[in-house]
Amino acid sequence: MAEREERSQEQRDVSPDAVGRVDSWGGLELKQALMAGSAWLEHHVEMINALNVYPVPDGDTGTNMLLTMQAALRELANLPDDEAGSVAQAVAQGALMGARGNSGVILSQIFRGLAHRLQGLARFDALILAEAMREASHTAYRGVIKPVEGTILTVIREVAEVAQRVAAERNDLRYLMEQMVAEAKRSVARTPRLLPVLAEAGVVDAGGQGLFVILEGMLRYMRGEITELAADTEAAVGRRAPTSEGRWGYDVQFILRGKDLDVEAIREAIAGMGNSALVVGDSTMVKVHVHSTEPGTPLNYGARLGSLSDIIVENMDEQYQEFITQMPPVQATAAMRPEPASPIGVVAVAAGEGMTRVLKSLGAGVVVHGGQTMNPSTEELLEAVESLDAEEVILLPNNPNVILAAQQAQQLSTKRVHIVPTETLPQGVSALLAFNYQADLETNIQAMERARKEVQTAEVTFAVRPAQVNGVQVDEGQVIGLLDGELTACGSDLDQVVLEMLQQMSAQDKEIITLYVGEDVSLPQAEALADLIRERYPEQEVELVESGHPHYPYILSVE
Repeated sequence: MAEREERSQEQRDVSPDAVGRVDSWGGLELKQALMAGSAWLEHHVEMINALNVYPVPDGDTGTNMLLTMQAALRELANLPDDEAGSVAQAVAQGALMGARGNSGVILSQIFRGLAHRLQGLARFDALILAEAMREASHTAYRGVIKPVEGTILTVIREVAEVAQRVAAERNDLRYLMEQMVAEAKRSVARTPRLLPVLAEAGVVDAGGQGLFVILEGMLRYMRGEITELAADTEAAVGRRAPTSEGRWGYDVQFILRGKDLDVEAIREAIAGMGNSALVVGDSTMVKVHVHSTEPGTPLNYGARLGSLSDIIVENMDEQYQEFITQMPPVQATAAMRPEPASPIGVVAVAAGEGMTRVLKSLGAGVVVHGGQTMNPSTEELLEAVESLDAEEVILLPNNPNVILAAQQAQQLSTKRVHIVPTETLPQGVSALLAFNYQADLETNIQAMERARKEVQTAEVTFAVRPAQVNGVQVDEGQVIGLLDGELTACGSDLDQVVLEMLQQMSAQDKEIITLYVGEDVSLPQAEALADLIRERYPEQEVELVESGHPHYPYILSVE
């Protein structure tokens, strides 16, 4: 009853008579509204990042959604027409390739559904937008193997349901948008009722909040309210590190626009001009990426087919020399082993120079820079897969928030790609240790799956806010420990929490204890802790790896 009264009051508050009617939108209005939604999201990034169930210093939902939005809008920079369908298609393509994290991938699927319904339309009204929202909801749900209610999926579904009802009553875009925003706000507020872990943590779903903010920004544009754009977030978080070695020359990228473009023929031609070829698009717009020793060749080829824009040519030899001069000396560990080349390629995701070296020493052909707060995009993962000189590729996400983007890259690749869904760096290391250079793909997949499941992982960091999760009361600044992703311990002393996590992991019953050292921990400090662990567990082998990962002083594994 109270909820119906709340809904009725909000509907009165946004009466169309108070603000005027909008019959339809074309591509220009849609473009400007999406830009406003992105700008409004940028204003709220830190607030959305803070909506983390666990009080860990790596909330990244807001950042992932913003970077996905920015990638989507970059596709509009040189769009030759302003038809609504063309704008929606470009946004969907940009969001797909630039999607980061689970929230970004789901957002890209929402845009994909919208684009499907708006395809071929110059303008659209409220009835068509309501149908597009329904298609967006269905597409988003289909993009997730195990949909969870109480998330962004719930919010888009409930917004779409309201849109259907409202548009049938009044074919007015402004009124429809106001009701969609109001429902998004209510839906986000209800997410803790559907996910108990949100209720215990005292937060709403971050992805759902991000979607609400985007819709609210679009409504602000419609009402003529100013939404200023802050500094570019992608520049603030920094560009990605190089993702591959040994493919020197020039990194050539451009967008080709034309009529009746043959994507397959272009892909085949570009592949013959260099390495790491990536060609995606449709009959009117194709995005090209290739590493070539003769950058003029792909550019001249593209210019013969149509008009070129967003041209980028970078000297990778200079980049590589700069990169290797900054790399610290490699410290050998017991986990490292040289192996002969394999016909099966491996792509892994990791943050930290030390961790990158470990994964490469174990056989990863390409390590994509990323992890918490820096989830790689679909395009970055796809480029890494395509850069390998192998038709069969195993992809190790090493983070649960990278798995959906990995699945998108898998679908887009022309190669046979299999994802071993590693959720932590230790799982990735264990999977690579199980890799057999003489075995076929299926045998390796089975062995790596078994290996990742045999590893327990604990992460130790500092709480960024007070919280109560899983019955554990945490104060801001306390040391906290997460066992396989669940918060299970807190304390005031870093070393003592590490020891408590090892006890929870029954380390005394295992053979190997590995201590991965983060970027903010000195080597003497880590060695002293390793000695303490050896005293407590004299029967176990204790390994120390300077991984250099961010946010977590220590990551532990036992196996």
